[in-house]
This record gives sequence, structure tokens and C-alpha cells, in this order.
Amino acid sequence: MDDDLLANFLAGIFGSIVILIGLLVVFRIIGLTGVISGMLAGAGISAFIIGFALKDIGENFLSGILLAFKRPFKIGDIIDVNGIRGQVLQLNLRDTQIKTLDGKDVFIPNSALIKNPLINFTIDGYLRYAFMVGLDYGSDYVAAMKIIEKALQGVPGILEEKKKITVRVNELAESTLNIEINFWVDTLDHTIADLDAKSAAILSVLTALEKAGINLPAKIIELKTHKGDTVKTS
Repeated sequence: MDDDLLANFLAGIFGSIVILIGLLVVFRIIGLTGVISGMLAGAGISAFIIGFALKDIGENFLSGILLAFKRPFKIGDIIDVNGIRGQVLQLNLRDTQIKTLDGKDVFIPNSALIKNPLINFTIDGYLRYAFMVGLDYGSDYVAAMKIIEKALQGVPGILEEKKKITVRVNELAESTLNIEINFWVDTLDHTIADLDAKSAAILSVLTALEKAGINLPAKIIELKTHKGDTVKTS
């Protein structure tokens, strides 16, 4: 089966069923059919008691079945649930194992994945990144935006044909005209990490703007004296 997530989950279920059937056959062979009949007779009451005591486990089990067949993610996808972000490693009968970006293994109960919003960053293979550049007022804004767009072309990891790079004016800030840059990466391409592509994009844009002599000022604070009084400096 191509879907490792569903294959592993079904293997766990069928393995448990085979073990249960094997135990029943062994009891019958050794002549403990009376024990089996007694077990089946008390199954209703036992199921109620066990189900109430282990309702959380049962909830996670049913949630695991829904996740396995609905498949909102697959092995290797990057997901986020309640602020916990990581790569899916395994789905079993009770929980889902993910590895966070800092190397921690987190086991999330399957019911939590069903009840809470789940963000899948890699389900279709594309992920958008953005960063902001502040231009000095009085600059040649159109030329600067063209320089930014050209600087992003050819940066490893950034898509240019399947997805479009966008450079747009975001806001008139206090000291700068803020330009928002958006680009896309292929999350299924493991030759370069997404964050490495973003880092290379920022460095490429800053280098190109500095070579063109376009100023990127810090926050400017304007001071005015009371009634035009002069300010003494030492």
C-alpha cells in the first residue's frame, strides 16, 4: 500500500483481531468452551464497565480510525495542532507521533486532532513565505520593487514557474514605505530547507538594494522643542 499511514494503522487493527481469534481457538481446542461462553455472557456488562473506565482510550481509538481513513495528513507532513508544530512520524491506535522542529517527539492523542483545528503546511506541496522591506521616503519606489523582484529570481528553493513571486506596497509607516515580498517553496523538495530559502531570499534582496544605493532606514524619531526653543547639546 502506498499510504504508509493507513497501512500501519490497519496492520495494528488486524494484528489485534488475529490475536483475539487465536486465543478463542486455543481455548476451544483445550476444552475451555465453558469459559468462552461465560465470557460472552458477561460481555455486555463488561463492555459497559470497561467502556466507561476506558472512554478516553476508546475515543482516541475511534478518532484514529477517522484520521486513518479521512487522512488529513500523511507520514512526513508538517502539521500544527494547538501551537504544536512538527513532522508526522506515526499514527497508532491511541495517538499520533510528531517530531517538532527542535527535535522533540510529541505524542498527541488522536481525539485532540479531531476536536481541534489542524493546520497542514505540506498537504499540496506548496508553502508561502513573506518578509517586509522598508524603503526610505523619497526613494524611487518602482525601481526598488523591480530590483527586489529581480533579486529573488534564481534563489535556490524559490518557485518561479508554478507559483508567482509578488512584490507589493504594504503600508505607509512612520519612517518607511513598507514593501511586502511573497514567494513560494516546494515542501516536497528536500534538497533545500524552507527556512534556508527564506534566509537566502532576504540576503539577496538586501544586497541588491544596497548595491543600487537605495537606503533602508531605521525608525526615525522627530523631536520638536516647546515654542521653538533651542536645544543645547554638549
